[in-house]
Amino acid sequence: MTARSRDHALPQLADFPFRLADNVRFADLDPNNHVNNAVYASYFETGRVTLMKDPNAGLIPPGLSWVLVRLDIHFRSELHWPGKIELGLGLVKLGRTSTHFDQVVFSEGVCVASARAVTVLVDETSRKPTPLTEKIITNLGPWWRRGIEHD
Repeated sequence: MTARSRDHALPQLADFPFRLADNVRFADLDPNNHVNNAVYASYFETGRVTLMKDPNAGLIPPGLSWVLVRLDIHFRSELHWPGKIELGLGLVKLGRTSTHFDQVVFSEGVCVASARAVTVLVDETSRKPTPLTEKIITNLGPWWRRGIEHD
């Protein structure tokens, strides 16, 4: 038997420094009576946007904004209504113009979905990618996922 890669290891909520509680909504269900796969993108968006748009986080300088360019989701278990969920987010990589976040959805202590999200910082006028500022890099400091080595 070979060892599983970190990407396939079961995530632990404690590894994600940004956390947010939410509810499963009845409207989230599909005809199979579980949360529809497309809804998970909204759960992950809620986690990212809540952190990124928090004025106290200092992650959006005037004239700049973040654009999601990739979202890879791993569906791990069914999720049903009614229920409460915990969303977790942790930074895993910085690019010249981008951030890479690992994200999770937990329900009753079980990871039901995980994702890798890549966002790019863009100029609001030109819509072109723009390099991360030193201030943004500093302000992202508290949000590194536990166990990820970084400079």
